[in-house]
Amino acid sequence: MAAEEDPEGFERRLAQYAEWMRFHHYAADTLRCRLHRLRLFILWCAERGLARPAHLTRAILERYQAALYDHRKRNGLPLSLFTQRLAIADIRVFFKWLATENHILHNPAKDLVVPRLPKLLPKNILTADEMEKVLAVPDVSNPIGLRDRAILETLYSTGLRRIELVRLGLYDLDAKGGTIFIREGKARQQRVVPIGPRALAWIDRYLREVRPRYVVAPDPEHLFLTQRGGQIRTKEVTRLAHDCIVAADLGKVGSAHLFRHTCATVMLENGADIRFIQALLGHANLASTQIYARVAIGKLKEVHAATHPASKAAAPSMPKAAAPPMREAAAPPPAASPEPPVSG
Repeated sequence: MAAEEDPEGFERRLAQYAEWMRFHHYAADTLRCRLHRLRLFILWCAERGLARPAHLTRAILERYQAALYDHRKRNGLPLSLFTQRLAIADIRVFFKWLATENHILHNPAKDLVVPRLPKLLPKNILTADEMEKVLAVPDVSNPIGLRDRAILETLYSTGLRRIELVRLGLYDLDAKGGTIFIREGKARQQRVVPIGPRALAWIDRYLREVRPRYVVAPDPEHLFLTQRGGQIRTKEVTRLAHDCIVAADLGKVGSAHLFRHTCATVMLENGADIRFIQALLGHANLASTQIYARVAIGKLKEVHAATHPASKAAAPSMPKAAAPPMREAAAPPPAASPEPPVSG
């Protein structure tokens, strides 16, 4: 029996799982990425003669976890801890669904340990002055440059994720009220965020001078369009942000998420409450936002200098180190007496 024809095989169960996720309105990107990672796992199982979920044990799943850890990409580097975590988390959810739907008698992935991610600070954060240099990179004398400037200004002003920016529609922007409506953020959450007047001015210029050139009937009503009139893609936003940061010659690298980091950090340094930053960024957990409080060191330094007693005390005058004593020069050796002439 072919693998796809086996009613209890991986292929059949994966198709049922995909249908279940669609029925429960999982985001298209989530569905696509999760199925891709599970297919890699099923391929690994097939190479070892494991055709059904019921054939798997916890020991086999731990072998796959070890294989992920040992795997090397084409460039010789290992898979990131984040990638490994996603793969194991998808397997745990898949087997939980199988057990819940009574497709398997027990869940071998129940106690599978998901790798923990370290809470790392962002590698680079731009200052407000550095961000101004990045924003000035696009050549606004041409249509693409003007559109790109409007995109960068929107990212910086609102702290949007790139996928949220890509999904913006024409009528999600309320220029009069100074807000943007996020219809489908992370975990399908909706929210309204403010947008500053400068970003609105650049968007308005883009809407008047550029978008009418690109739009193709029927109008898709996406806010930011490609030259062919389609919806701009996330990888294009990533490339735009990365290229502009490099072109600004700041000695720093980054992409679209760096605008989100910088937006949050500069607002915190200028006195914004962290819970307002949480609402702006759309974080479900305050702990996700608190990482920016650790990055916003400028304000903390000002408070430290103003309130810590030791910061107000004058620095003590330190005595200069005494110069090391000079060594006396050694006396030259006595000149040797000339040898007497030898008589012949």
